[in-house]
Amino acid sequence: MVLEFLLVILGLVLFETVSSVDNAVINAEVLSKMSERARRWFLIWGLLAAVFLLRGVLPWLIVWAANPSLGPVEALLSTLSDDPHVVQAVEASAPVLLVGGGVFLMFLFLHWLFLEKKNFGLYGEKFFQKQGVWFYAVVSVFLAAVIWFSLQINPVMAFSAAIGSTVFFITHGFKQNAEEKERELLEGKHSSASDWSKIFYLEAIDASFSIDGVVGAFAFTLSVPLILIGNGIGAFVVREMTIRNIETVKKYVYLKNGAMYSIFFLGAIMLLDAFGYHIPAWLSPVITFFTIGYFFLKSKTELKAAAH
Repeated sequence: MVLEFLLVILGLVLFETVSSVDNAVINAEVLSKMSERARRWFLIWGLLAAVFLLRGVLPWLIVWAANPSLGPVEALLSTLSDDPHVVQAVEASAPVLLVGGGVFLMFLFLHWLFLEKKNFGLYGEKFFQKQGVWFYAVVSVFLAAVIWFSLQINPVMAFSAAIGSTVFFITHGFKQNAEEKERELLEGKHSSASDWSKIFYLEAIDASFSIDGVVGAFAFTLSVPLILIGNGIGAFVVREMTIRNIETVKKYVYLKNGAMYSIFFLGAIMLLDAFGYHIPAWLSPVITFFTIGYFFLKSKTELKAAAH
């Protein structure tokens, strides 16, 4: 049990860290244009907000929303409880939670595959990016299929699938807006913007990235305390990268590919689990280690080749 918990936490830390690399890059670029006092405030108090308000409260609220019969404390400690009522409630709600999270993650991956600029790390990625016009058709058909199969089991699962797609488009809209504001700040279009305004934009971007990480965390475990520990450590690592090593991290050009393929596998695991296929707890962290490790080594190989 202890080994399984440790494996889950390490997987969460790695996934949170790599999936937030883009966030760290944005943070570093905007922070470079802020005063020392504002940078220190963001890196200290912003970390507390990122860990406790977003990565801590959000998974707890998700579990509580999926289990309204549980109280707030029971929802927080649900997977660590021996109470048969609590265990039964969590097990009954798991497919509802997982199908919504799975749809969200699959939408996230497909949007990256079809529409986002990328360094092509695998054969076929260039082909899919040229077919970007088909993104909305593909995700619509995918969502319709998930809802259809969900209706055969539980109508609430179908509603959760629709919620997953809704959350994707809402958070994607916020992310696009926040990133546009960030570009304007870097280009000097809002040179009079205060440090507090810049901190607000950074927190908005951080919130949008944290939703990706929190939803993906449920592919590893339904335990809120474990998610809080793993994602919290990951958020701390991202802040450290922002301060010290961001230029080095940017050289590993395929890390984003590793994060997105991890999201694909985690989304698939959540959907399979939701539809009754037993997925062992160790599989999500092992796949995450393997996928991100592959693209890390691919990035390192390219760095060495460029150096010669």
